[in-house]
Amino acid sequence: MRKIIIITDIHLRSSGRDIIGLYPLKQLEKALIHAKKAHPDAEHLILMGDLTHSGHAEEFEMLKAAVTGYPIPITYMLGNHDKRNNFIKTFSNIPLARSGHLQTRIELGNDVLLCLDTLDGPPYPENQHNGILCKDRLAWLNEELDKSINKRVSLFMHHPPHNIGFPGMDKIKLKNSSDFFKIISQNSNICHIFTGHVHRTISGHTNGVGFSIFKSTCHQTPMALDSDDDSLSVPEPAAYGIILFDDQSIIAHTEDYEIAIQSSSTSLDAMPD
Repeated sequence: MRKIIIITDIHLRSSGRDIIGLYPLKQLEKALIHAKKAHPDAEHLILMGDLTHSGHAEEFEMLKAAVTGYPIPITYMLGNHDKRNNFIKTFSNIPLARSGHLQTRIELGNDVLLCLDTLDGPPYPENQHNGILCKDRLAWLNEELDKSINKRVSLFMHHPPHNIGFPGMDKIKLKNSSDFFKIISQNSNICHIFTGHVHRTISGHTNGVGFSIFKSTCHQTPMALDSDDDSLSVPEPAAYGIILFDDQSIIAHTEDYEIAIQSSSTSLDAMPD
């Protein structure tokens, strides 16, 4: 099997500021250390958006310092809390799509992973956290799918394009889901959609395709099936995702690394360097 790691919703804050008593940089560092020791056979790391909490240049610099020297290739994605211009200034070596968006193709054998940029802006709508795929980004997706007819395709995007049952979060999903799913319906080799944004482990099936949503490395969303509030946060244990690919299957796991660290059998001290 081939393995990749997913880390999403990092929410780095500058000047050592916390989020509900949690320190995002410390949370990220624990995830990176655990993933490196527990999954040394992983081939790729995808950072799936909301890399920062406010999109400040200083926050992106913190991220750059945290991942410098990481032993596997990293693909960066953007979420609604990020700002594309500040990301580009800090990570000036990362290639962009022709339109200037951060969209990436990854090939793993017969699998193609397409990472989409759902950040709405600039300008960035204040207190509006929906995602969008403009005509340029959708055109890129169509072009990459045309090149992948004989491949198995997985899509990665920060914002879910579908409802997940939390009224507050459903209000801030991808704005133009119908445009996205029109493309999905025309490409039977799209097998799975991976997203973040919700800060909770969720899986299911939508519009003929399976989906998986991963928890944050920082704060989580409570089980809020009856709340319109999109800002609910609880200090539940953090996690990252593990995706396995073989000829028959695409398998998504959640690694609750904070719980694993506390377990004597899988503690960081017990793992070989």
